[in-house]
Amino acid sequence: MNADYDFTRLPMIETPRLRLEPQGLEHFDGVWSNVNNPESRRLTGTHVRFTQDQIRAWLEKAPKSEDRADWAVVRRDTGQYLGEVVLNDLDEANASMGYRIALSGDGATGNGYGTEAGRAVIAHAFDEIGLHRIGLEVYAFNQRAVRSYRKIGFEEEGTMRDALHWNDEWVDAVMMSILCTDPRPRPEPGPS
Repeated sequence: MNADYDFTRLPMIETPRLRLEPQGLEHFDGVWSNVNNPESRRLTGTHVRFTQDQIRAWLEKAPKSEDRADWAVVRRDTGQYLGEVVLNDLDEANASMGYRIALSGDGATGNGYGTEAGRAVIAHAFDEIGLHRIGLEVYAFNQRAVRSYRKIGFEEEGTMRDALHWNDEWVDAVMMSILCTDPRPRPEPGPS
């Protein structure tokens, strides 16, 4: 197993339409906008309200993290910040990490950017870092994300019942994972 868990030297990853940059202070405006976007907060189940100082402190700390990888998702043609894609919760003994992505803002969703960014990060995680397993949880009301994760190659493993309390309702979370030995679907023509 080729395990290189040094996340303090994240590479920039380019795809046909995107540039995944190590996330830092230069992305503050985009991150601040995303954490205050009502739909983004709902899809991520974020109840906490962050201050600008908390976001700045996080962005200063993120590039130095030894157990996670945070990339800013940026359009190559315009430089627009679309969101972030993250590998987190490193379990070195089991060569496993968690995965999450949060896109919001004008044109960030519905164009296949999440699938495109996800495929690139998953390929990097398996082929360069040497992970064996990547898992995630997604709220049941976010079927757009479930479809994207399936296109990347994630498979459903089960359901965590009533995992989120949002707007006076209980919502299940779907658990999904992908293994380095799983086939990775080929990108479809056009937006992925």
